Amino acid sequence: MAQPDSKKIFFENLSGAGKAIAVLTSGGDAQGMNAAVRAVVRMGLYVGAKVYFIHEGYQGMVDGGDNIKEASWESVSSMLQVGGTVIGSARCKEFRTHEGRLKAANNLVQYGITNLCVIGGDGSLTGANLFREEWSGLLAELVEQGLIETDAIQKYSALHIVGMVGSIDNDFCGTDMTIGTDSALHRIIEVVDAIMTTAQSHQRTFVLEVMGRHCGYLALVSALACGADWVLIPEMPPEDGWEDKMCQKLSANRAGMKRLNIIIVAEGAIDRNNMPITTDYIKNLVVKCLGFDTRVTILGHVQRGGTPSAFDRILASRMGVEAVLALLETTANTPACVVSLCGNQSVRLPLMECVQMTQEVQKAMDEKRFEEAVKLRGRSFENNLKTYKLLAHRKPESELPTSNFNVAVLNVGAPAAGMNAAVRSAVRVGISEGHKMFAVSDGFEGFYKGQIKEIKWADVGGWTGQGGSLLGTKRTLPAKHVDKIAEQMRKHNINALLIVGGFEALLSLLELLTARGKYDEFCVPMVMVPATVSNNVPGSDLSIGADTALNAITTTCDRIKQSASGTKRRVFIIETMGGYCGYLASVGGLAAGADAAYIYEEPFDIRDLQANVEHLTEKMKTSIQRGLVLRNENCNENYTTDFIYQLYSEEGKGVFDSRKNVLGHMQQGGAPSPFDRNFGTKISAKAMQWVTKKLVETFRQGRVFANTEDSCCLLGMRRRALVFQPVVQLKDETDFVHRIPKEQWWLKLRPLMKILAKYKTSYDVSDSGQLEHVVRNRPKESDASVAM
Repeated sequence: MAQPDSKKIFFENLSGAGKAIAVLTSGGDAQGMNAAVRAVVRMGLYVGAKVYFIHEGYQGMVDGGDNIKEASWESVSSMLQVGGTVIGSARCKEFRTHEGRLKAANNLVQYGITNLCVIGGDGSLTGANLFREEWSGLLAELVEQGLIETDAIQKYSALHIVGMVGSIDNDFCGTDMTIGTDSALHRIIEVVDAIMTTAQSHQRTFVLEVMGRHCGYLALVSALACGADWVLIPEMPPEDGWEDKMCQKLSANRAGMKRLNIIIVAEGAIDRNNMPITTDYIKNLVVKCLGFDTRVTILGHVQRGGTPSAFDRILASRMGVEAVLALLETTANTPACVVSLCGNQSVRLPLMECVQMTQEVQKAMDEKRFEEAVKLRGRSFENNLKTYKLLAHRKPESELPTSNFNVAVLNVGAPAAGMNAAVRSAVRVGISEGHKMFAVSDGFEGFYKGQIKEIKWADVGGWTGQGGSLLGTKRTLPAKHVDKIAEQMRKHNINALLIVGGFEALLSLLELLTARGKYDEFCVPMVMVPATVSNNVPGSDLSIGADTALNAITTTCDRIKQSASGTKRRVFIIETMGGYCGYLASVGGLAAGADAAYIYEEPFDIRDLQANVEHLTEKMKTSIQRGLVLRNENCNENYTTDFIYQLYSEEGKGVFDSRKNVLGHMQQGGAPSPFDRNFGTKISAKAMQWVTKKLVETFRQGRVFANTEDSCCLLGMRRRALVFQPVVQLKDETDFVHRIPKEQWWLKLRPLMKILAKYKTSYDVSDSGQLEHVVRNRPKESDASVAM
């Protein structure tokens, strides 16, 4: 386990004493806003600041009175799982006027508020920056009018602004994901999955309209996640004559035994002349040209509603804490910033740089500079578009390159949601690159038994939304059967391997690497894509399947907590999967609002258990009605789930009673989340492109021969980048006994969970975001588009 670095800065050095922070939500609502509000309030109180709610957004700031209320710790309890924004949001015309901002300034001064945390879209954040720039002038006017004392100008000399982007459209430049986007994708994919079953029954075509007046992100990513036949977005209108091409594509899919068609349209979809493309136009076109039974579904405000996803809760909680830290560190000369996500890392960016680039996108679209508009959206958006085109539109055989290479794809380890999306992506990208693709059933067990067959483009249709592993997967390692596997490699002339799997996949690659000394058949490019609910693979911050498992845990915890609603005080002890890796317990605990999470990586003893019980007892006496404690299945061989349950039951007598739940394999099942579908699709496509590159590099004298370390790699996400790492170099980073990496990034999130649960702890801020500048095009090797 990583020891604390003596150079780390802890936020005890940053005091909020004497400061007043106000939080407001403005513009359209988005799921996860409440998690952000909760994090701002609790972190603000934790550092000693006064925190205020401003109800009804800027309208409440202008109106003042009861709209500005001091927040307490308890006032944000039970709001983590609630959609929308409980403090209200309203669009305010009056704030756009000088007189309105003058009233707002007066109201803030009455409470001594000089720190604003604004959660909203680009319009809300632009308004906040203008307010900040006018602040000193507004105070001078208020003094002239006799509304505030002269010394108030000195006392409240600067207004500090930090923004968080709450928008389901993900239309703000500078951040990979905005708060609410992932939850909106959940709503869309739930509907699409449901529609697919009825469409298949009746052989129908469905045209779905999703939100996105000026941004096609939701349409594009949902199309990628469900394997839609066609997608229309405002940033990249179709070429003239697109109607005929679309109808040809739909007809070809039906001829290929596909019983349904899905077309996804952003509400702001346009053609090359900036004229709108409507769902009714598309429906009438399909009916007229093809005679297909066609239906239109407009999702509307369903996309804004419902419970926030685990991703949005974690994102909003991290951003809320980061926003408070940014306010504590700000000076009079610090520009207004927005806290944001880049890859897996929080960053701070100058607010107006982000706003200006967001406005540039719209300007480029208005001026029909569509290629530039896509680039301005960022590498994540651009990568999504390229991947969708690659996977959705098959080139004619005559246009495909002929590589004469055979590539095998297999799953190894336990099933994980998103594996099938990864396999589909690998197969289709491989075929597009000219390879012959082979599917291996049941992992290496199927490999040595010869369960290998060619897999075609159409064979993987509809795979993205399927849970589990359609190829079949086993934990069998190759070492015992290496001779038979080599024989099968020779028999089918396999020139490269792509493995989708967990820790066993890593062990398998290490064994095959060793076998190269004896068998030339293994001197081929080999790459692994991490897929396991445990998220315990070294070399990658995230694994395919972990997000789906987190959502299963979070949803179940919500229901379990609700089951005690209106009854006596109750604490739930919940056991999660993960082997020795505490990722699911820790991050699931943060998403579900847990009071404690016991994991192997952070040893604990009976004194810690006692302290937790006493802490919960104290909270139960004063405020909360329900407690939640998560335990990783292998956190301690003696402090079992039963032991902890009995301890809490005994020590909580007279204050609360206890219940226990073991979540078990429900964490592995179910349809993959939008995140896992897209992460699996994109990371696997990148892995297959690497395979092609290596095959070309290592093809000599009529054969492929790759025996260097860098020809056997794991593709993982490291902070902001997707990185290929030779597996042999990952040995030193791995605890093979407990099957976990020696250092794990998410351990830094554990103090965050404790702070939000009212524990006194140290929070390492050495890794918190430093103010950066918006970069128009990041280098390709640091492609951080993993968030989707």
